[in-house]
Amino acid sequence: MNRAAEAGVHQIFLPNVDSTTIPAMLKLEADYPARCFAMMGLHPCSVKENVEEELAIVKSWLDKRAFCAVGEIGMDLYWDKTFFQQQSDAFKKQIEWAIDLDIPIVIHSRESTEIVIEILREMKHPKLRGIFHCFSGNEKQAREIIELGFYLGIGGVLTYKKSTLPAAIKDIPVEWLVLETDSPYLPPVPFRGKRNESAYIHQIGDYLASIKQLPFAEIAKQTTENALRLFDKSEK
Repeated sequence: MNRAAEAGVHQIFLPNVDSTTIPAMLKLEADYPARCFAMMGLHPCSVKENVEEELAIVKSWLDKRAFCAVGEIGMDLYWDKTFFQQQSDAFKKQIEWAIDLDIPIVIHSRESTEIVIEILREMKHPKLRGIFHCFSGNEKQAREIIELGFYLGIGGVLTYKKSTLPAAIKDIPVEWLVLETDSPYLPPVPFRGKRNESAYIHQIGDYLASIKQLPFAEIAKQTTENALRLFDKSEK
């Protein structure tokens, strides 16, 4: 947290995974009020036989207190397709909760971007908004996503030598991008292979600035404004 603050990262949004991650996430938020903001949701990789029990826990927390977003939710067809239908149903149910609460969603869409886009089209609603976390699709998908009113979450993958992400977002307006780390995963170059952390978002911003041929300060300002607008926060 101290290194993040030294790097100019003053607000951190925390995605939930499942019932096992809630206590530590809420403790971090309580330890750093006005700096850390918790989301609430069930990650698709945690959708198993006990999905209804897990969703009930998510719903109980959403009914109990305010959260900055419903997340991290979505579809993941990379590891296992066994619970495809359950993932889809859980995603849709959590979208409905976000619409009812008028808060954004943060989407996980590994190997499932097209399916997720179709679900969002199906459930289109004036209050439905959010971020495609760790976006790794192509330019066509990027444009379809921003047409739906969603931001693209850009992380460390942008800096990787064989990444197709720079080409995919080269002509996407910065007004539709937010920066993220996905800590402790996917650290940017030159930290690849190490544990990622929030302070490293500066390296992602630097790389995006080089792609967009814009000053780093402009990238930092615009992407920060995008995030604060979406999560309805004011910068401290």
